[in-house]
Amino acid sequence: MIKCHLSKLMGEKKLKIVDVARETGVNRGTITRLYHETASRVELDSIEALCRYLNCEVGELFEYVEDR
Repeated sequence: MIKCHLSKLMGEKKLKIVDVARETGVNRGTITRLYHETASRVELDSIEALCRYLNCEVGELFEYVEDR
Protein backbone atom coordinates (compact mmCIF):
# COMPACT_ATOMS: atom_id res chain seq x y z
CA MET A 1 0.00 0.00 0.00
CA ILE A 2 1.10 3.57 -0.58
CA LYS A 3 1.10 5.75 2.55
CA CYS A 4 0.78 9.52 2.18
CA HIS A 5 2.54 11.74 4.70
CA LEU A 6 0.83 14.98 3.67
CA SER A 7 -0.94 15.41 7.02
CA LYS A 8 2.36 14.99 8.89
CA LEU A 9 4.21 17.44 6.62
CA MET A 10 1.39 19.98 6.87
CA GLY A 11 1.22 19.57 10.65
CA GLU A 12 4.95 20.22 11.03
CA LYS A 13 4.53 23.48 9.11
CA LYS A 14 1.14 24.31 10.70
CA LEU A 15 -0.56 24.52 7.30
CA LYS A 16 -4.29 24.28 6.58
CA ILE A 17 -5.79 22.43 3.63
CA VAL A 18 -7.36 25.60 2.24
CA ASP A 19 -4.02 27.44 2.38
CA VAL A 20 -2.16 24.63 0.59
CA ALA A 21 -4.88 24.51 -2.09
CA ARG A 22 -4.72 28.27 -2.62
CA GLU A 23 -0.91 28.40 -2.78
CA THR A 24 -0.39 25.33 -4.99
CA GLY A 25 -3.40 25.53 -7.28
CA VAL A 26 -4.16 21.88 -6.46
CA ASN A 27 -7.87 21.16 -6.05
CA ARG A 28 -8.96 21.31 -2.41
CA GLY A 29 -10.70 17.93 -2.75
CA THR A 30 -7.48 16.32 -3.93
CA ILE A 31 -5.55 17.71 -0.98
CA THR A 32 -8.30 16.59 1.42
CA ARG A 33 -8.22 13.04 0.02
CA LEU A 34 -4.42 12.92 0.28
CA TYR A 35 -4.52 14.38 3.79
CA HIS A 36 -6.98 11.70 4.94
CA GLU A 37 -5.29 8.98 2.83
CA THR A 38 -8.42 8.16 0.86
CA ALA A 39 -7.09 9.12 -2.59
CA SER A 40 -6.93 6.32 -5.14
CA ARG A 41 -5.04 8.29 -7.80
CA VAL A 42 -3.18 11.57 -8.04
CA GLU A 43 -1.97 13.54 -11.05
CA LEU A 44 1.79 13.97 -11.34
CA ASP A 45 1.27 17.74 -11.68
CA SER A 46 -0.37 17.75 -8.24
CA ILE A 47 2.47 15.76 -6.69
CA GLU A 48 4.99 18.12 -8.25
CA ALA A 49 3.16 21.21 -6.96
CA LEU A 50 2.93 19.79 -3.44
CA CYS A 51 6.60 18.80 -3.36
CA ARG A 52 7.62 22.23 -4.61
CA TYR A 53 5.41 24.00 -2.07
CA LEU A 54 6.42 21.79 0.88
CA ASN A 55 10.07 21.74 -0.22
CA CYS A 56 10.21 17.95 -0.04
CA GLU A 57 11.03 14.93 -2.20
CA VAL A 58 8.38 12.54 -3.51
CA GLY A 59 9.75 9.90 -1.10
CA GLU A 60 9.03 12.18 1.84
CA LEU A 61 5.43 12.64 0.69
CA PHE A 62 4.71 9.01 -0.25
CA GLU A 63 5.98 5.72 1.15
CA TYR A 64 5.44 2.12 0.06
CA VAL A 65 4.41 -0.11 2.97
CA GLU A 66 3.86 -3.84 2.50
CA ASP A 67 0.37 -5.12 3.28
CA ARG A 68 0.33 -7.51 6.19
